[in-house]
Amino acid sequence: MIGNIYEKHVLPKLLDCCCSTKPVTYQRNKIVPLAKGNVLEVGIGSGLNIPYYDNKSVSKVIGLDPSEELNEIADVTAKKTDLDVEFLINGAEEIQLPSKSIDTVLVTYTLCTIPDFDSALKEMKRVLKDDGTLLFCEHGIAPDKNIMKWQNRINPLWGKLFGGCNINRNIPEIIQSAGLKINKLEQMYLPSTPKVVAYNYWGSAQ
Repeated sequence: MIGNIYEKHVLPKLLDCCCSTKPVTYQRNKIVPLAKGNVLEVGIGSGLNIPYYDNKSVSKVIGLDPSEELNEIADVTAKKTDLDVEFLINGAEEIQLPSKSIDTVLVTYTLCTIPDFDSALKEMKRVLKDDGTLLFCEHGIAPDKNIMKWQNRINPLWGKLFGGCNINRNIPEIIQSAGLKINKLEQMYLPSTPKVVAYNYWGSAQ
């Protein structure tokens, strides 16, 4: 009972708060405006990316997320914009869209949480057009051995508190393992953020 209350009423607000810090918001503004055409946003959550889309470049945004509670928050944000936003309440492991129908797949701070990330990335690849682009911005495993050690220690408890989030995933490796080629990759520790969750990877793949 307590767990259900936490997941439905506490966790969505907690995730919204953690994912809207100033450094994370700055990262969103680097990657989201690059989206073009028909966009699939995997893990749209509470809609924190919505304000950063370029209306002139985007035809439609399809927001995919398994959380009804977060989708409700995102819908409120979407209605304040001129974007054409449609929501799919579903996991990323089975995307209910035709193959080669999407120009841009956008995934931000989501690959850390998807249980079967390999199946999800293969689905993202399936729905992308041949000339489509995967844009990503994620936190993950740090390059420093001491930080990495603490990430591995903390990860089991972190996942229980933050809805299955993993702080020690190798983001470039899991993207490439799905058969996607990374065209651009940048990485650094975000400022004013605890180092165990601060290492960010962002870029594009096809």
